[in-house]
Amino acid sequence: MLLQRIQQQFIDSADLKYQCAQSLAPLVELAISAVLASVTGGGKVLSCGNGASASAAQHFAASFMGRYERERPELAALSLSSDAAVLTAIATDFDGRSVFARQVRALGQAGDVLLVLSTSGNSANVVAAVEAAHEREMTVVALTGGRGGRLAQLLRDTDVHLCVPHELPARILEVHHLVLHCICDGVDAQLLGLPDVSTPHMESAS
Repeated sequence: MLLQRIQQQFIDSADLKYQCAQSLAPLVELAISAVLASVTGGGKVLSCGNGASASAAQHFAASFMGRYERERPELAALSLSSDAAVLTAIATDFDGRSVFARQVRALGQAGDVLLVLSTSGNSANVVAAVEAAHEREMTVVALTGGRGGRLAQLLRDTDVHLCVPHELPARILEVHHLVLHCICDGVDAQLLGLPDVSTPHMESAS
């Protein structure tokens, strides 16, 4: 029974990715264009999320400042979820809803991109971060699940919304990770050209 359950987890994950391939691919392309325009124009990507989504936001920033699969110049990205001193100071002096928004207002500028991850689309601190990004005339790339929650209603036409049509957070996160990898790969492909398939990939430090 346990073996069958494990196998079903793989099958369910693969099925959801297959279902999302056609619907999300054009939106991933838009996200790549937004991120590329920002970082090549002197801007940066600020990323944030809660819990497992915070880890994904950090992974994305690491892949940008370091590398994804190929050597290239550093790209400007910063995870707003990674500095415990900043997070706890803002949460203590203000409230938990402000932990990302105040960082966006302090660091964000017009032309930057805010990349947010929320499986429900309802995380109050992520919603507040998007509102702050709009105040700064930043483009928002939002990765959500279900029906997109409050974020779906908040996003502008110039933003990019990648909503995974599923209710289970684990499945949604698995697609979010793939989307982030696609963004990293797409930016690299635009900057460096398509990789030579005969050349083995460099091993990432992560």
